Amino acid sequence: MHGTELLLTILLSLVPTVLALGAVASARQAREQAWRTAKIATSSGLMLAMILLMLGVFQVLPAVSGAWLTTPLHLIMLLLANFIGFVVVRYSATYLQGEPRQQRFVALAQTVFAAVSVAVLSDHLVVFLVAWLTIGLSMHQLLMFYPDRPRAALAAHKKFLFARGAELCALSAFLLLYLHHDSARISVITGAYAAPGVALSVAEQAAACLLALAALIKCAQLPLHGWLIQVVEAPTPVSAALHGGVINLGGYLLLLFYPLLHESAPAQALILVVAGISSVLAALVMMTRISIKVRLAWSTSAQMGLMLVEIALGLVELALLHLLAHSCYKAYAFLSSGEAVQQDLQRRQAPGSRPTLPQWVSAGAISTAMVVALGVLVRATTDSTAFDVFSPWVLLTLALTVLLADRRSQGAPDSMARFVGLAALVMLAYFVLKSLFAALLPAVEHATPLWADLWVSLLFVVLFAGYCLQHQGLHLPWVQKLNLYCYAGFYLDEWVTRNTLKFWPHALPGRIQAKQLHTAPREGSL
Repeated sequence: MHGTELLLTILLSLVPTVLALGAVASARQAREQAWRTAKIATSSGLMLAMILLMLGVFQVLPAVSGAWLTTPLHLIMLLLANFIGFVVVRYSATYLQGEPRQQRFVALAQTVFAAVSVAVLSDHLVVFLVAWLTIGLSMHQLLMFYPDRPRAALAAHKKFLFARGAELCALSAFLLLYLHHDSARISVITGAYAAPGVALSVAEQAAACLLALAALIKCAQLPLHGWLIQVVEAPTPVSAALHGGVINLGGYLLLLFYPLLHESAPAQALILVVAGISSVLAALVMMTRISIKVRLAWSTSAQMGLMLVEIALGLVELALLHLLAHSCYKAYAFLSSGEAVQQDLQRRQAPGSRPTLPQWVSAGAISTAMVVALGVLVRATTDSTAFDVFSPWVLLTLALTVLLADRRSQGAPDSMARFVGLAALVMLAYFVLKSLFAALLPAVEHATPLWADLWVSLLFVVLFAGYCLQHQGLHLPWVQKLNLYCYAGFYLDEWVTRNTLKFWPHALPGRIQAKQLHTAPREGSL
C-alpha cells in the first residue's frame, strides 16, 4: 500500500474509530463527563466527515481506498450519519436529564453511528454485514431503554426477529455473489455490472431478489411494519436516530448494489409491488392518526416505500435526494414533536373550508401547466430526457393540485400568487438538487419498463383519490367503513403479531391484555 493510500485509509478509519472510542469512554465515565466525551466524539466525527466529503467532491480521493469505498455516495451517507448522530447526542444531553442509565444510552448511541459509518464506507461483504448486525443489536438495546413497558418490549422483540431475517437474506445474497465472483470486495462485485445488458445467472437473480427482500424488511414495509409504529414508546432521541439515521440503510443497500439490481427484472418487480402498495396504504393510514409520533412513524414507512420505488425505477439521484431530505426532516420532526402538539391545536382551531369541484379542476389545470412547462424547460436547457419516466411528474402534479386546491379554498386574496411563487421555488430547488446529485453519482443507463411507470402512476392516482375521499367524502357510509380499515392499519400488524408470538413467544414485562398487544400506542399520547 502506497504512503498516500495508507494516509487516506487512516483518515477514513478515524470517523468510526473516534465514535467507537467515545462509546467506550462514555460507558466508563461519570454522567456529566460521559456527555462531554460524546459531544467531542460526535463533533469530531462530523468535522472529519465534512472534510472527507469535500475531498471526494474535488476528486482528491480515489473511488476505493484500502478497505473503504470513497465515492460521493458513500461520503454523503457518512456525513448524514454523523450529522444525525451529532444532533441526537446534543439533544439527548438535555432531554435525558434525570433519567437513569444515561451513560448506557450515550454509549449505545455512539456505537450505532460508529457502526453506520463502517457500513456506509466498507468495501467488504463481511465487514458490511457485521456492521449491519452491530447496528441492529445496539438499536435493540436503545429501544429497550424503558424495559418495563410492555409495548416497547413487544416492538423490540418483533424488530429483533425481522432484522435477523433481513440480515439472513443479505447473508444469503452475499454468499451467492461471493461464490459467483470469487471475491468479497463490493467494488469488484458491482463493477462486474457496470456495463448495461449483463445477462444474470440464476444465482445472481436470486441474490438480487434477496437483497431487495432485505431492504423491504429493513425499511419496515407492510406487513412487517408494526414494530416501527410501536417503538415510539422509546425515548424521542431514539426515534430520531432510528428514523433519521438507521432505517434508511435498506435504501442504501439497494443504492450500493444498484448495478446488479437494475439488471434484475424480478427484483425490481418485487420492490415495485411490495414497496409501492406499502407506500400508498401507509400514507392513507397516516392521515387517520392523531398521535404526532404515530403519524410520523406511518409517514416513515410510506416515505421509505416511495424511496425504494424510485430506486427500482432507476431514479438513483432522486432516491438519494429523497433519503437525505427525509432523514433530516424526520429527525427534526421527532425532536420537535413536543412543539407539534401546540401547532396542531392551532391548526385545528383555524377556520377552513373544503375545496369545491371547480377549485379542484382549476387547481389541476394550473398544476399540470406548471409541471409541463418545467419539463419543457428542462428538455430545452439540458440533455435530460425529462419525461422518459413520467410517474414522478404525475406525483408532482397531484401534490401541487392538492396544495393549490387547499389554498384556494381558504379564500385569501393573495393565496394564488403566493402559491405560484412557492411552487416555482420548490420545482426549481428540486431540479437543481436532482441535477447536483446526478453530477455527483456515476451515470447509469437504465430504461424504465412501461409497465413499471404505469403501475407507479396508478398508485399515485389511488393515493390522490384516497386523500380526496378522506377529506371530502366522509359523509358517505362506504367511505366511513374504508376509513375505519385505514385507522386499523388494515389489521395487518395484528395478524403478524399473533403469528410472531405463536412461533417465537416472548415474555413481556408487567400485565397487559392480549388484545392490547396488537394495537398502536394511545392516540392521544406523544
